[in-house]
Amino acid sequence: MDILAQMTVLFNTVALPDGEAVPALGLGTWRMGESARSRRAEVEAVRLALEIGYRLVDTAEMYGEGGAEEVVGEALAQGPVRRDDVFIVTKVYPHNASRRGVVDACERSLKRLRTDRVDMYLLHWRGKTPLAETVAAFEHLRTLGCIRHWGVSNFDVDDLHELWDVADGARCAANQVYYSAGERGIEFDLLPWERQRRVPTMAYCPLGQGALARSEPLKTIARARGCTPAQVALAWVLRQPDTIAIPKAVQPSHLRDNLAAASMTLSAGELAQIDAACPPPRRKQALAMS
Repeated sequence: MDILAQMTVLFNTVALPDGEAVPALGLGTWRMGESARSRRAEVEAVRLALEIGYRLVDTAEMYGEGGAEEVVGEALAQGPVRRDDVFIVTKVYPHNASRRGVVDACERSLKRLRTDRVDMYLLHWRGKTPLAETVAAFEHLRTLGCIRHWGVSNFDVDDLHELWDVADGARCAANQVYYSAGERGIEFDLLPWERQRRVPTMAYCPLGQGALARSEPLKTIARARGCTPAQVALAWVLRQPDTIAIPKAVQPSHLRDNLAAASMTLSAGELAQIDAACPPPRRKQALAMS
């Protein structure tokens, strides 16, 4: 499957360790699938996202206890784009991370997503199951064709060191963590460690759960540019050549704003303004989580 050949020109891309190019901007689905009353609007949001050019969708079995995966599956079934043109990411709960548990959880996710494969399958965070057992299960699923790539989420440097020490652990294709202009701790050690090994970072909450849209320094930059502070915050994350941002959006205007931010380039002066308001880390920080 050549995702790059199918993608809209609006997107920059990020290379996975095997060289496959995936979109640098995706759609997050956290908090979707939790209410039957919002289901129709959420399905329409995902469908619209695909229609206007999004080609990466991130979800998890945790989100709405499978409800978000069902939302994504229903939107895909409506057919605004071919399944082969969409890169689907989902995640397994740590308590399902055993050899058998991973396989069973993946089967349930595939059913909810209405697809025969997941493009990236992540361990949502570390639990009690040994990493070697989870990796073996991921590799088994990859051999079966149920998943194309696997990775982790909420892993810090020490976790990744341990992962690299187990058999096939270095096959990890991504690490999804909290990263925004307001949460820059990973720049001290995690980003450089991953960059050295060509492991992309997937940034969740790139808008700081909405806080950055209210940031006065970002508002100043946005007024001068004629855009929104949220677009500035998203463009800031996307400036990284090996980072994938997955903001959640439901409103059509937010979907389009985020899409437009993917083609924005912040100036050196604007980046300096953001650094002054949100300084880069000078020492090791605990991994932010949400």
